[in-house]
Amino acid sequence: MFILPFFIAFLVFGIFVFFLNKNNNKGALQVTSGLVVSNVYINGKLMGQTPFCKCPPKDMLPVGEYTIRLVPQVQGFGPFEEKVTVSNAVLTAVDRTFGAAGTSEGVVISLLPLSNKAGVELLVVSLPDKADVYVDKNKKGATPLLLKDITDSDHEIRLAKDGYAEKSVRIKTVRGYKLSATVYLGVNMIPTSSLSAPPASPSAILTKVTILTTPTGFLRVRKEPSADATQIAQVKPGEEYEILEEKEGWYLIKLTDGSGWISSEYATKK
Repeated sequence: MFILPFFIAFLVFGIFVFFLNKNNNKGALQVTSGLVVSNVYINGKLMGQTPFCKCPPKDMLPVGEYTIRLVPQVQGFGPFEEKVTVSNAVLTAVDRTFGAAGTSEGVVISLLPLSNKAGVELLVVSLPDKADVYVDKNKKGATPLLLKDITDSDHEIRLAKDGYAEKSVRIKTVRGYKLSATVYLGVNMIPTSSLSAPPASPSAILTKVTILTTPTGFLRVRKEPSADATQIAQVKPGEEYEILEEKEGWYLIKLTDGSGWISSEYATKK
């Protein structure tokens, strides 16, 4: 699911050069939706289902703006709709990965001709905006971002924003065109606190112990975690106590008037 969009992006932009200047006033359109098959509507008309491609020369679309609508064939996912521009002799790619509870993500990539035939530009837009943009692992700024000093070659763009899952897309810029990438970020369902917080200690998860049966009918509570340490109290089988700390073979338990260490041999975590 995750590799497919990258592969498609790489493949799609190799096709740009193949079709360049070979079809007048027509362009190609490719629509994908990961593993969720979706019906494809163009300007309100059902045209097929994903994966969908108006790529053969005889099937290409006339140059212009189109409204693309994807309706998943699986219940529980809402439709996706976006306007795209089909340019002469190039391919516009629409990819949508459907997810639940705001986790859907995607990208729309197209090439727009520049007046400067030797120029190369990259426009990165995101929803939501103000996402950090990395091009080939180098941070370039935040969305919306227009770069005019990029080479005409293969690149990887990565977007990152707090609260959203990172999104990476492979692209190929072309001389004489501005590559426009509109990236839709999905909500990160893993709370930030759980990513940054240290692993919980055993005592934070299992906070109580139950005293087991002993040969003496009671268990000694000692001042230090050692069999030679001073006895400060006694606890009885079946009683429960909160764990404050653990050391190998010993539990520090909370008493009514303080704390003390007991042997883990005669206590079980609850």
